[in-house]
Amino acid sequence: MLSIDIICVGKMKGDALSPAWDNYAKRLQWKLTVHELEARSTREEHEKIIAKINPQAALIVLDEKGKTLPSRAFAAAIEDIQNSGISTIQFIIGGADGLADEIRTQARILVSFGSQTWPHLLARVMLIEQIYRAQQILAGHPYHRD
Repeated sequence: MLSIDIICVGKMKGDALSPAWDNYAKRLQWKLTVHELEARSTREEHEKIIAKINPQAALIVLDEKGKTLPSRAFAAAIEDIQNSGISTIQFIIGGADGLADEIRTQARILVSFGSQTWPHLLARVMLIEQIYRAQQILAGHPYHRD
């Protein structure tokens, strides 16, 4: 079974977006682990993110300079990772100052949710929905409509 790790900055608990997050997270059949990081500086944030990166995992980084992928292409990328024999995908959502090049260069894919700037917790909800949608697309479920 596929394992999804989300490495992110900030805490979701108690936020107004928590119910939306919880809704998609509980529907997800893939194993989900969330690493919520707190840091006092950008440097500390980057160090904590780097410490969580699993070298055996496929790394997908949310970044404003990344590719905007249609949902089917996002699902196909996940399927390609699975088919390559990798069982863990780590997604990274950085803090307000973005991510270090050291993190970006390790990414298998840089993904953007568009040219707008999104609050980090909203980006996290958008990510979990797209992961759930990818799961449904790959299962042939009619949740996604073109």
